Order: sequence, then structure tokens, then C-alpha cells
Amino acid sequence: MARFAHTVTVAALDRGWFEEAAGTLVDLLDTSREGPGGSVVLADGRPVEGLRLLKGRHLRPGARYGEVPAVPEEAGEVPVEHAGAEEVPVEHAGAEAGDSPDAPQAVVLRTWRPSHSVEAESLVEEDAMSLKVGLRLSEPRRPRAVELSLSGDKPGGGSLYRFSGRGKADLAAWWAAVDRLPSAPPAARAPVSGRAVHRLAKARLTLTPRPAEDGSWRITVVLSLRGRWLLRPVGAVVLFFARGTVERGLREAAESAAGEWNTALAELTPSHGEALRAEIADTLVNPDGATTL
Repeated sequence: MARFAHTVTVAALDRGWFEEAAGTLVDLLDTSREGPGGSVVLADGRPVEGLRLLKGRHLRPGARYGEVPAVPEEAGEVPVEHAGAEEVPVEHAGAEAGDSPDAPQAVVLRTWRPSHSVEAESLVEEDAMSLKVGLRLSEPRRPRAVELSLSGDKPGGGSLYRFSGRGKADLAAWWAAVDRLPSAPPAARAPVSGRAVHRLAKARLTLTPRPAEDGSWRITVVLSLRGRWLLRPVGAVVLFFARGTVERGLREAAESAAGEWNTALAELTPSHGEALRAEIADTLVNPDGATTL
């Protein structure tokens, strides 16, 4: 097994603001409804940008969301948004669009229980690869954990084009880790971890935070790699020669992610209460023209 580690420093996120923002977002979506043409409309009547109900009932298990693909007019079809009273009903057109293999990426809602959990699943087809992603959020109004699962394959490509992975961010454990004294030892268990499996190798990634003296967070990223089955000796040789490349890649990826995080927080002016609610609603309606929260 080969182990690589790198530590970065990032600005701390205020827990109270994060949980308030998450709860506000969930409440805004929970009070939304289906509008004309499958649009998703907030309680104030404004449609959410880029989100459309393609099939099923809004916020019910099995509801499919995405964008309705454009229908070539030369084929004698009328685009859904321009369909008249004599054309295919919007609900029917949206459902067929969501089932079409040529439809853009769609997200299927599996569970919507804001006080308990939210689960969604997405299937992405790109470059002849099929990627299935699952997401589960525990206690969404005050998030305690985020779980991610993924699997990918290339139809007809065999086992070399097949992989899977799972990851979990235990937010309760994360907040407990960053609330320690800077002099205290780091958490014994990493609050964020993920595993990926391929026919040739396995990988494990962990993130462990600890507070710094200046109030920022020090996050240690650890990547472990090992070959599988009879390929372990071959994998060991490959990793021996590629160790520098892997170390550099991990370091650059971690530093880049930390830089983006720090830039985003530096531009953040936290709002609270009704001001926060209004700004999140504006972001949902007009992401490009949204103001800083």
C-alpha cells in the first residue's frame, strides 16, 4: 500500500450561518410548487432557474428533474414551451423527455423528508461512459451527514471500464473536530472519508481537520492506494516509479481546492434572518445576478 498526505490551511466556516443557510434553502424548496410547463416555482411565484419537473409529482418519490431537450422543429414537432392546446400536454411531453436516452442529465428524487433525510440519484451519460451518482443528506434543515455513492461503466467495455465508490462527510464529527483546542491531538477518526474500487486497484481518501491558533482550519488530506489480487506486485512497482507524480497531483489538487474555498469565503458577507432568505431566493431565481450572501 502507498500512502500520500498533504495539509492545507483554509478559512473557517461559521457553523451557525451554515446551518441557518441550509435550513433556509430546504424551507424555500419545501414550500415550492409545480408551475407552468413543469417549472418549479417558489412561494413568491418566481420560477427556479434551470430546474424543471420532467416526470412525476413535485417533491414526491420518483420525481424526475432536469431540462426538457429541444425538439427539432423540422421534424414536425412543437417545442414543449410553445405547445398549444391542441398539442401534447406539457406533463406528458416532459415525462417522455425525461425518459429519452437523448435527454440531458436528469436527477430523480428518491426521498424528500426535510426533517429526516433527502435522497436523490442522477445518471450521467458522457463520452460513452455511464455514471450513476447517489446523494443522501441526513437532517437537511441542520445537516448532520452527507453520503455519496457512485458507479461507472462503459457499456460493452468490460471490467476495466467499471468502477464504484462511496463517501461520507460526518458533519457532526467535523464540527466536534474543529471545536477542539489547537493544542489538542487531531480527531482519531476522519470526519470525511471515501473509497473507490476498480478491478486493478483500491483507493481511500480521508480529510481530517483541526483548528489553528489564528482560528483557521488545518486540513490533512490522506490518499491510500493499493493494487488488487495478483496485480498487487505490479501495482507496487508502478507506484514506486509514479510516487512523485501522485504526490504532486495530490498536493496541487489540495492547494487548488483550498484556494477556491478561501476565495469564496473572503467574498462572503453572511446575512441572517429575512435578509438571508431573500438572498438565497434571489440566487435560486437568478444565479448569475445573485448578490453575496
